[in-house]
Parts: sequence; C-alpha cells; structure tokens
Amino acid sequence: MSTTADALRAERIKFTTLPSQWAAPLVALALTVGITAAVNAAYGTKDHASDKDPALGIFYGLNFGNVGVACLGILLIGQEFNTRMIGTSLTAVPLRGRMYGAKLTLGAGLGLLLGLASTAGSFLVVGTTVGLDLSTPGLARSFLAGVLYHPMMVLLCLGLTAALGNLSAALGLLTPLVFLGTTWLAAIPGVRELGQFLPDRAGLYATRTQTEPGIHYGHWTGLLIMALWTALAVYGGLRAMRRYEHS
Repeated sequence: MSTTADALRAERIKFTTLPSQWAAPLVALALTVGITAAVNAAYGTKDHASDKDPALGIFYGLNFGNVGVACLGILLIGQEFNTRMIGTSLTAVPLRGRMYGAKLTLGAGLGLLLGLASTAGSFLVVGTTVGLDLSTPGLARSFLAGVLYHPMMVLLCLGLTAALGNLSAALGLLTPLVFLGTTWLAAIPGVRELGQFLPDRAGLYATRTQTEPGIHYGHWTGLLIMALWTALAVYGGLRAMRRYEHS
C-alpha cells in the first residue's frame, strides 16, 4: 500500500518529467510579467487611466497569463485521462482520495510559487518602469490577493477537469472561458450582474485597490467567492473520481 509521501513523490516525478506540465507555469509567468512590463513601458507614463487604481496596471498581464495558470491545473490530471493512465495511477495508489489529494497538494504548491513569482515580478516591473507608491492604501492586500489567486485558479481547473474526466473537454471549455468568456459576459448589459460572481472575475476584483461601481461585494469578499467556487470544484472532482476502478 502506497503512503501519502509515495503519492506526492509520484506526482512530483510526473510533473518534472512531462514538459507540457512544467512548461505551463513558465508560460504563465512569462506572459503575466512580460506583458505587464511591455504595456507599462509603452503607455504607463502617457495613459493615466490607472492612476486611481495602480492594480489595473500591475495585473494587466494576468489577463493573458491566466491561460497558463488554468492549463497547469488542467494538465496535472487531464493528461492521465487523455493517455488512459488514470487506471494505472489508481492501481499504484488505490485510495482515490490519497491520489487526488496528492495532485491537489502539488497543484496548490505550484500555484502558490507561481503566484509569488508573477505577482512580485509584476510589482517590480511596474515600480521600475513607471514608479509605484507602495504606501498606496490597499496595495498590500492587492499583492496578497494576486498571490492567492494563482493556487485557487490551479485547484479550480484541476477539480473541474477531474469532474469532466476528459483533457480535450477541459482545454476546450475552461481555457477560452478563463481567457475571454467571463470578460465578454461582464461586458453584456444585464449579464454583468451575474458575471461579477464568476470565480476569476471575483478573484481579479480582489486585486483592485479601489472600489468599482456596480460591484456588489468588497475586495475580501471577492477572494472568498473565488475560494468557494474552488472548494466546490475540488469537491466535485473528488466525487467524480469515485467512478474510476482501481484496476
């Protein structure tokens, strides 16, 4: 019988030996920090739209890096569905909760490291290119929310992929939704009222330093909304794992 440590070690080995998995956080980091740096260097001193809320410029690149973050969560379990190795994994780790928990632990750890790197990098490039007043009210909370957003997005996508049980379906549904879908929904009159409660919209609002008209909750509540969505997705994934046999 494999132990929890064995399950975690197995997940670490899978991650480090599959290029598509370890490349995803690198792409997310490059897109988030790189696009933030480029936009702030090009427009930061000319466009004063973000003067009232510096978080708009700091997290601009996250709108694009989001895809890499989502892909990380999807690939951590989706590739085993795609290659039909999920049965083998469950044979090696018969306890579904243990195997799933190991994936969640790895995903949370990777997401947290990615969140620290991308958020710190974004703060640094904005401070270097156009200046950043770290005493701005709400900026410390914005930093924390930016860090926590990443592991929650990873776990959200991991749980939903487990629930779907299909890599192609998860990639085809979740990545466009995270990249464009919720943004479009938020722009549609009437639908915006509901769209603001979607996990990525709520999580991104938590990174803002100023309130926005029409948003019916506070910044910390936005982070809580995303956490609740994440918990539901993780639970749904655990329930779905029970349909797979040990052999």
